[in-house]
Amino acid sequence: MATAVAARPTTLQRLRRWEGLPYWLILPTVVYLAIFFAWPMIQAFELAFHQGSAWTFSPFRTMYHDINFGVAVRFTLIFIALIIPIQFVLALTMALVANSTIRFRSVFLFIFILPLGASDLATGLMWSSIFTQHGYLNTVLQDLGLMSHPYIWLNPNHQFLIIAEVVVAEIWRSTALITVILIAGMQSIPKEYGEAADVFGAGFFQRLRTVTVPMLKPAIRVALLLRIIFAFEVFGTVLAIGGSTTTTLAAQAYNWETALLNPHVAAAYASLILVLSLLAAAIVLRIFRTPREQLAR
Repeated sequence: MATAVAARPTTLQRLRRWEGLPYWLILPTVVYLAIFFAWPMIQAFELAFHQGSAWTFSPFRTMYHDINFGVAVRFTLIFIALIIPIQFVLALTMALVANSTIRFRSVFLFIFILPLGASDLATGLMWSSIFTQHGYLNTVLQDLGLMSHPYIWLNPNHQFLIIAEVVVAEIWRSTALITVILIAGMQSIPKEYGEAADVFGAGFFQRLRTVTVPMLKPAIRVALLLRIIFAFEVFGTVLAIGGSTTTTLAAQAYNWETALLNPHVAAAYASLILVLSLLAAAIVLRIFRTPREQLAR
């Protein structure tokens, strides 16, 4: 009686069974992050804590006593507190529109995403021309009869107004980034969940709260992480709209490096930005944990 001979596994099958394959696949990413992120970060910390031939906290003391330190911290934190929730609501709304069945949704999405191609400096210059005393905003408001004389929108004495204008410019430029990530997340949600919610009579907002947003947690987490990190680095838009009277942590790091020629204090500012970004990332990861991550605790 003939006995069956087991077929020899192919090379592809052996690779799939090899336990070390995931580590080799992720190795290029690890090398890239080590060269372009980890190593520069280590060098920045070394510059911040090492001056001359000794380790010291002097750059951080200089940073703390900098006349613009408090202004930079306050502007950066207020800017992030304002722009993140507004952008998230707008991005979620546009993602719902793009994922719906309404007509011309692709056209709306195309127009909405266009500003993403503009740099922060170009965006700042464009919105600065809109907010100038004889810019488009005052011209339109005067033509509509809503004001009799031009209003000085770019008033350095009104810091909150400058912050609001920077927020408007950044919302126009970078909301599309969050939108694209949320659209990708929505398209990965199985349609059966929405159909089941419809069967049980769930309305639009109930479906959004109980189905869409919980299933979007991974995408929301990625979108908020990227946006918060980029918000801490905002520089060009603030420089174009607020000028030298307004500053952020990133602008101060640039100023100490180029104008004041002190890389140690600049590295201290960069280290502070890194620490604040990591704290914000930890908060986002904590809030938007998935049920699987909660069970793993």
